[in-house]
Amino acid sequence: MEITDIRIRQIEQEGRMRAVVSVTFDNCFVVHDIKIIEGTDKLFIAMPSRKTPDNEFKDIAHPINMEMREILQNSILDKYNSTVIQENIDNL
Repeated sequence: MEITDIRIRQIEQEGRMRAVVSVTFDNCFVVHDIKIIEGTDKLFIAMPSRKTPDNEFKDIAHPINMEMREILQNSILDKYNSTVIQENIDNL
């Protein structure tokens, strides 16, 4: 499975969420609403989720193993960082 597209939708920087992302796999399957969150010492991704009747959040879609999570997170954060850098250059 190959990541073939990553689309970043930045949001206003209120709170810890920095952007919402859509990732396309193999040009035929897309996952929307992956969030980029600013943690205490680094950025991380949060997979799309829904709230249960018990007020817990359960992921709707997620990587099954750590290797895929790392690939996905690194790809998303690399794209996010390059987007932020380009926007900063464009605003000069």
